Amino acid sequence: MTEVPQLRREVDVSRPSPARIYDYMLGGCHSQPVDRDAAARLRDVVPEFHEIAWANRGFHQRAARWIADQGVGQFLDLGCGLPTVGNTHEVVREIRPTARVVYVDMDPAVAAFGYALGGDDGATLIPADLRDPDALLAEPELGRLLDLTQPVGLIMTGVMHFVADGSDPWELVRSYLRPLAAGSYLALSHATADGMPPQAVQRWEDVYTDAPVQLHLRDRASVRQFFSGLRLEPPYEDAPADVTYLGLWGCEDPGLADSDGSRWGYCGVARRP
Repeated sequence: MTEVPQLRREVDVSRPSPARIYDYMLGGCHSQPVDRDAAARLRDVVPEFHEIAWANRGFHQRAARWIADQGVGQFLDLGCGLPTVGNTHEVVREIRPTARVVYVDMDPAVAAFGYALGGDDGATLIPADLRDPDALLAEPELGRLLDLTQPVGLIMTGVMHFVADGSDPWELVRSYLRPLAAGSYLALSHATADGMPPQAVQRWEDVYTDAPVQLHLRDRASVRQFFSGLRLEPPYEDAPADVTYLGLWGCEDPGLADSDGSRWGYCGVARRP
């Protein structure tokens, strides 16, 4: 029987947490009643709710593995969420056993549970808000593990839709890319309302009204803008180099991978010239 971790006192369980909701969608054990109630309200109008999380997680793992296969041996995972099966350091080390990974998340629940990294000098978790790139990039622990003069895999899956337009999410991404060496890669996924039922979209946004951060769904053009100035990679064989639905990036059979849950998000991988 899996033991349910105990929360620290500083973790707020009176409001839903994006990290804990996502963990619940993936079948994890870190969620609280308020998170499961929020998820239940979503399932009423979005039956494929859990599939959205798995589609995003699948992209995250395929993209990280692909970047490692390009020879990149260090990764910055922003908005990493709670640990689950197939975390970034586990996935990329299947390709590069000495890969180094810095995880970053502002949710106290993530800091409370950590990534079971005791004794692992090649991976660490920094509790920080990605909306302050200057402070994060100056963190000594980040500098200890990542050499920014060498290519880095920048992972931003399922996080930028929690950054409001007022914080200029596109400039935030550029702020992280600017100090990275040529040959670095960005893997990013983002939730969308394109083609979705208005009632389902409204319910999804409403669920996060009481959360510490709100949900900001964006269209394909807005997601494509995150990759401005980069060289987008084709998502699968014979596909144009562009953003695509979550399930399609790195897929073997686009017909089978193009599911309802997959269409709730766009994603892409791009190289920094």
